[in-house]
Amino acid sequence: MKRLPQSEYPVVALTHPGMKGKNNEDCFGVASFSQGALGARPILLAVLSDGIGGHRAGEVASAVAVEQISRVVQDSDGRQPAAILRRAIETASETIRVQASQHSEQSGMGATCACAWIAGDQLYTATVGDSRIYLLRGGAIRRLSTDHTWLQEAVERGVLRPEQVNGHPNAHVIRRYLGSPVPPEADLRLRLRDGEDDGRALANQGTRVLAGDVLLLTSDGLTDLVSDEEILQAFAAKPAEEAGRGLIDLANERGGHDNITLVAVQVPARARARRGAAGALRWAWTGCAALALAAALLASLAGGWWVFNRRPAATLAATATQTAAPPGAPTQTPSALPTRAEATRPVFSTPTATRAAVLPPDSGPTLTPWPTNTPAR
Repeated sequence: MKRLPQSEYPVVALTHPGMKGKNNEDCFGVASFSQGALGARPILLAVLSDGIGGHRAGEVASAVAVEQISRVVQDSDGRQPAAILRRAIETASETIRVQASQHSEQSGMGATCACAWIAGDQLYTATVGDSRIYLLRGGAIRRLSTDHTWLQEAVERGVLRPEQVNGHPNAHVIRRYLGSPVPPEADLRLRLRDGEDDGRALANQGTRVLAGDVLLLTSDGLTDLVSDEEILQAFAAKPAEEAGRGLIDLANERGGHDNITLVAVQVPARARARRGAAGALRWAWTGCAALALAAALLASLAGGWWVFNRRPAATLAATATQTAAPPGAPTQTPSALPTRAEATRPVFSTPTATRAAVLPPDSGPTLTPWPTNTPAR
């Protein structure tokens, strides 16, 4: 795909190291692309990564994650976003693992990632770890991603009740991360409703975003200290940049124990209009092709009719001439009249029915031996 210098989607990206004197191990990247075709949909990629293990070069791992994911997406043809994101995450994880194995000072480093890909008005997501993706729409907030944490698994399995989560000692032990010895499975589940099973959540890839939507990527430094409802209220009351700064200030007022990063992507009305224009162009080309095919078919039928109606008359005239030949002329057996060929219809192949490929289930968790917000020493 072709990298563009400016996005068609308004984006606000903010980061803060927090209040504990830690290095900022969060990293983010936002890029705009075009597939180069006339009327092609605008494409935006947002990636947020949180380095894990402060003394294990987490800031290096998060930077590698953002760079590798962005590069794989840019080098792709953009035709299968979910599959491309999965491949990009696999590449980033392996790159981090190899680099950590080759540099002793980076041994054991890792990172989370949250990726959002918007093509026209279609959304695709992929995550690994506990960095989150939210959708703010119509006065409501929806967490689209699922945390890959010990606590999340404990709640899902009934080991803990939701009210027991706050303050739990395993609050920052994650079960999946980039750079792990066992390659992590990119989570492509996109949850739009409560109670959706994994198959339905996977099928939500490519869901439509609407004008006025806000897509929010956050690191756990924000969501540990600020509730979903507070996030919603901030964006409902203020412009995106002011809302984002206010949320970061709120997290810092409550301790700011970790790095805090957010990326807010706003969906403008023109994104949908652009898609409509591209769709109209595709329909116009399809219509022209159909008209051309119909014209060719009619021309073929007309030509066949002319040949059928003209050739028998010409043959009969030739036979009459032979019959009127002068006496003594050599007798010639008139050639048989041409037989009418059996009419044939052009046969158009019926498109083979296709269905969306079912993505593989979770291949199993990997466990970090350290919490993601390692205290500064």
